[in-house]
Amino acid sequence: MLIAVTDHAVERYRQRVRGTLDARTEIAARVGEAWAAGAVSREPPPGAAAQRGSVYVRDGDIVFVCLEDKPRGELVVVTLWEEGEDPAVPRRFTELLGRRERRGG
Repeated sequence: MLIAVTDHAVERYRQRVRGTLDARTEIAARVGEAWAAGAVSREPPPGAAAQRGSVYVRDGDIVFVCLEDKPRGELVVVTLWEEGEDPAVPRRFTELLGRRERRGG
């Protein structure tokens, strides 16, 4: 399976995983390994908004939100969701970013 990673997913990953040199490659590797291990769901994680057609790939406390193009054998990582009691970036910050993006700046 070919795995592509959006700039948004890279930015979110860098917020959570410090010290990564090549976030895009690291994300693709983690998603590929989790996919091969069967850590895939069509149901969103608790607290996440459902997105029609999304596939959720879990690697530890990080859930990668992806879109799957079955005919082409491609998976696009669009964002990620962090679970657990002590997320690296608290939800209030990511919600504020989302509101700011919807307003246009």
